[in-house]
Amino acid sequence: MVIDPSAIIDPSAKIHKNAEICAYVIIGANVEIDSGTIVEAHAVIQGPTKIGKNNHIYSFALIGGDPQDITYAEGQESSLIIGNDNLIREFCTINRGTEKENSITRVGSNNMLMAYVHIAHDCQVGNHIIMSNNASLAGHVRIHDWAILGGFTLVKQFCMIGMHTYVGMGCQINKDIPAYMVASGVQTRVRSINAEGMRRRGFSPNAIAAIKRAFKAVYRESGLLEQSLKELEQSESDHPEVVQFVKCIRSSKVGIIRGPTEE
Repeated sequence: MVIDPSAIIDPSAKIHKNAEICAYVIIGANVEIDSGTIVEAHAVIQGPTKIGKNNHIYSFALIGGDPQDITYAEGQESSLIIGNDNLIREFCTINRGTEKENSITRVGSNNMLMAYVHIAHDCQVGNHIIMSNNASLAGHVRIHDWAILGGFTLVKQFCMIGMHTYVGMGCQINKDIPAYMVASGVQTRVRSINAEGMRRRGFSPNAIAAIKRAFKAVYRESGLLEQSLKELEQSESDHPEVVQFVKCIRSSKVGIIRGPTEE
């Protein structure tokens, strides 16, 4: 275990012998840090927080801070769970959960959170996600695997970003974005499918073509959304990507961001 003598660590914290804690780090009560994780100088970790293996937390990040929720009171159940192999850059803030939703904020594995990213209480962030500088999630947001959020993206509370979705710089997200889409614009609209991202992730040409047909049915044709979804469920049932796309829309609680033809 490498712990700089200037670090301040609560006696209840559990730090693996192969973790590294640098100068002037502050680690509070009920924090667990697993093997291979590095916490750079001046970072602050508050608990209850559990951090997995091989994470790299950079200087001045604040991990596991109190929820920024007016209903939160000291002593309520509230925790943060972070997986493995994440890069959490300078000045990131990740808040613990509230009793409104299982009391847990969760960040998965293999994510890159660039400088000044904010993840609020009760968010559920998946795996292999990139959040560029200053991207911010309000409370209860769900980000699915392989999504990319451009710099200064703002996501309203309770919204969902589907897997393999690309969100351009400066977007204001106030409704859900289904899987495999590209969204952009300050007045954000879904513009196309994330074909390049799908190719990079190894999706077949047939799978990409199927998502393109689904996109056209929902975002380009003039029929009712419910009718379009029923037709996709019948005609594209053998394509799991389309099944996931439809599932995102059907499970939405806040509605989906629509296309540019409706601007």
